[in-house]
Amino acid sequence: MAHQADRVIVNGRVLTMDASAPRAEAVAMAGGVILAVGSTAEMRALAGPGADIVDAGGSTVLPGFIDSHVHLFQGSAALEFMTMDGVMGFEAVRDTVRRYAADNPDEPLIVGTGTSYGLMIGRNPTRADLDDIMPDRPLALLAPDIHTVWANTMALEAAGLLHGAPVPEGSIIVMGEDGKATGELLETGAFGPVLQLSRTGGREMLGYVTGAEPEPPATEAERASDRALITKGLKHAASFGITTMHNMDGNFYQLELLSEIEAAGGLACRMEIPMHLKNYDPLERIAEADEMRRRYNSDTLWSGRVKMFMDGVMETRTALMLRDYPDTPGVIGEAVFEPEHFNEACRRIDALGLQIAVHAIGDLAVRRTLDGYEAARKANGARDSRHRIEHIELIDPADIPRLAELGAVASMQPRHAAFGGYFPPYDRDTVMYDDQLPYAFAWQRLRDAGARMVFSTDWPVVPVDVMGNVQAAVAPVDLGAGWDIRAQSLLDTLESYTAGNAWVAFREGRKGQLVAGQMADVVIMDRDLEAEAPEQLHAARPVMTICGGRVTYSG
Repeated sequence: MAHQADRVIVNGRVLTMDASAPRAEAVAMAGGVILAVGSTAEMRALAGPGADIVDAGGSTVLPGFIDSHVHLFQGSAALEFMTMDGVMGFEAVRDTVRRYAADNPDEPLIVGTGTSYGLMIGRNPTRADLDDIMPDRPLALLAPDIHTVWANTMALEAAGLLHGAPVPEGSIIVMGEDGKATGELLETGAFGPVLQLSRTGGREMLGYVTGAEPEPPATEAERASDRALITKGLKHAASFGITTMHNMDGNFYQLELLSEIEAAGGLACRMEIPMHLKNYDPLERIAEADEMRRRYNSDTLWSGRVKMFMDGVMETRTALMLRDYPDTPGVIGEAVFEPEHFNEACRRIDALGLQIAVHAIGDLAVRRTLDGYEAARKANGARDSRHRIEHIELIDPADIPRLAELGAVASMQPRHAAFGGYFPPYDRDTVMYDDQLPYAFAWQRLRDAGARMVFSTDWPVVPVDVMGNVQAAVAPVDLGAGWDIRAQSLLDTLESYTAGNAWVAFREGRKGQLVAGQMADVVIMDRDLEAEAPEQLHAARPVMTICGGRVTYSG
């Protein structure tokens, strides 16, 4: 290791995330790694000729944020598509759509992102609503959770869905009494054909919808356009202090694009990309995940995980529940995998030494995911697998201790919580019973039971804004009686965004802490986070992001 620093941060309130030496004043870096951490005077003394000296001015300095659940390609595309964030009611939707359409006359499919459930003031839009708004161009509005699309007649016709079509298990084309689609498409197998009509050809969704490659293969012009889009998304994430992201959808195409960006020196964030196994895939396809791991294993781009879905979301009553939904008798949700099929997939993936991450929102989905992890452990023996459960919006109390017992990781998104202050809370007696409320978004119960907890955004479901997510955990909204709302401590939350997220990717000791020898991934904030009122944390912003010793954002 070099003995002279090429960059030194001084006069900071440094949170190292290292329990043996949790605080310092300054950080010295050399050759892309941390050289030393200590006092301002000590670190100044290490500065080599021409070293960049950065004065933090008493603000928090900490390891670069790691967002452990994002959809990079989709989030990047959402930066350019029509935003529906905050748009509610027919007139507001009409004005937003028509304005965008006028400004983008060549858009083959008008795509709106972040569209709220209950868009038409208490109800979801229909095909007829959207036809009234935009009758002569294809229009599709994507829900913020990326589990529902509402489409007009032209879009449905062009996608071959107007009169229904076969869809995979767990996906639904909602049909009307007239024998035609209502415009509501639930889950990826239903809305994938619509999004293929967009100017990106739906390539940004392939890792999520099918996990397959573009067919026909993308042209060089399309590849160049996709690389530019992803590069924009990487820079956007870096502007929020993020130095690493774990993607939650994947295919070889995304890995190829990122590898090309990496070779050109354009990766503003380190990226981990999984293989996405769908319920209709032959299990032999798991071999692709092993091949991804073999081919992509650098410090800036790597693979080694398989992503699956167990259910949908509560808003559409597709999250898989142990009991009928209170307002929908006879409905417990949609199982994406049947139990034995899922268990066998887990056994095979685990036998290859790969990590597993499963979207599981309802309490039955969480239970079946844990059952799969238990089946893998019984078949292959216990190991440090760090298999993940993504979301855990509701868990049965009997399953809470099982995470720690199985070594499973709770991967949660504070801003998704009903008390996260971003989405409107559920009405009582709709998606959950009162006796289930204490076990909804039960992060502290899981921590108390010994489960390892990591935090993330799920961008573009919510913005890739770390501090908005931190505030949701540290200062949750009081929803009144029935809920078990327990604020997370600031340091626990920051640990779950740094050292914890390095650990969950088997990168502990290499990054996630400001410790000599670890990667020089650092963020300097614009204030002392510990002195900030919890309800004002969302306003904190990075002034500099450093990844591998290189400044990736300065503002």
